[in-house]
Amino acid sequence: MASPFSGVLQLTDLDDFIGPSQDCIKPMKVDKRPGRGVAKIHIEDDGSYFQVSQDGGTQKLEKAKISLDDCLACSGCVTSAETVLITQQSHEELRKILDANKQTAALGQQRLVVVSVSPQSRASLAARFQLHPADIAGKLTAFFKKIGVHYVFDTAFSRNFSLLESQREFVRRFRGQADHRQALPVLTSVCPGWICYAEKTHGSFIIPHLSTARSPQQVMGSLVKDFFAQQQQLTPDKIYHVTVMPCYDKKLEASRPDFFSQEHQTRDVDCVVTTGEVLRLLEEEGVLLSELEAAPLDSLCSSVSSQEPTSHHGGGSGGYLEHVFQHAARELFGIHVDEVTYKPQRNKDLQEVTLEQEGRILLRFAAAYGFRNIQNLVQKLRRGRCPYHYVEVMACPAGCLNGGGQLKAPDMPNKELLQHVERLYNMVRTEVPEDVPGVQELYEHWLQGESSERAARLLHTHYHVVEKTSSGLSIRW
Repeated sequence: MASPFSGVLQLTDLDDFIGPSQDCIKPMKVDKRPGRGVAKIHIEDDGSYFQVSQDGGTQKLEKAKISLDDCLACSGCVTSAETVLITQQSHEELRKILDANKQTAALGQQRLVVVSVSPQSRASLAARFQLHPADIAGKLTAFFKKIGVHYVFDTAFSRNFSLLESQREFVRRFRGQADHRQALPVLTSVCPGWICYAEKTHGSFIIPHLSTARSPQQVMGSLVKDFFAQQQQLTPDKIYHVTVMPCYDKKLEASRPDFFSQEHQTRDVDCVVTTGEVLRLLEEEGVLLSELEAAPLDSLCSSVSSQEPTSHHGGGSGGYLEHVFQHAARELFGIHVDEVTYKPQRNKDLQEVTLEQEGRILLRFAAAYGFRNIQNLVQKLRRGRCPYHYVEVMACPAGCLNGGGQLKAPDMPNKELLQHVERLYNMVRTEVPEDVPGVQELYEHWLQGESSERAARLLHTHYHVVEKTSSGLSIRW
């Protein structure tokens, strides 16, 4: 994406970055002293900026640093996120933790390092290394353990909880729509770029429609920092939890205050690295993934010895539409839907699914990917003309498999590469969340029941209106 910043104001040499959408409006303190006239700016060959006063004196100017908290608090964002200088969400941070562990090994002060890998990242790496995603899972597990990681999990397991909670939430809202006018449509909330946009630009109008079910990343955060910590007899702050994701916006999600424990002063997810950063880590370590001997994924449940990678049907963004649709058809109308039929609308990123009986539409769902479709959806909602009961919303065109953190292929067109990644993603064995070993066990013993207060606290979240602010620095010069 081309930056709207002028050339002289662009942030460069970023460790991680998110494609900018609008000028950042973080205010900066300017040191003004009386008696000084107009100063000039001199740029050195290394890119350093110096202020040259009229008397010939020079002063080096510092670069503006924008933290994740600044980004979340800013009201200037209108698409996925601003360009962000990220200091605590990169593979370099993971490397620092691993190095620190080596230095403190003899003192018994190591932190337990856990990595959770997304199915979308596996598929992208599989395309790059020309391997089956199951082989990538095993070799990636071996690589992480080689560099000092203790456990490697599959976020497809945590996605089971996210899907199940989404299913139950929709049925509950559908049945209660007479009492709560804004209960429908339910809009998915697993895409942090979409949530960032919703909170900052539509606030109190759109928030009541958002699903409160946590994303797979944040459910895994609960599993690792709560359940797994208990199993290991550790406090949550003694575990360093890293996720591998297809999207830079997941770094923003992990940094939300809602997912920070004040009691233990730790986040549910300490660090998010993208698929591209994993590749850089491999290159920096001088490791060729295809040459490693595979190791099995670890399991969170004692009843399951080890895990092979799994996935869910319904597309590369998690299958929320299909799972919720099939569950709702069965629970609300007693209709079993074996195969979901999509009807393309104005473009390939807007598709519709309906449940009909005797010529009457009982359910109307949609998948809306990309901000063009999202903006049209919001406008329909504002006009009271949105016909849908449920919408799977994703900021990226084509969804999560096309996330900004995925690998590119210089010798292959993007469209062809995406189709290849989709084929690989669909090669992994799929499971139905209700039947996955260990899920019901955890609901019973860890969460104390499906509808418990504990389940609501650990598997759901809240959203917040970001107040609009006005700043002269938001003027485009």
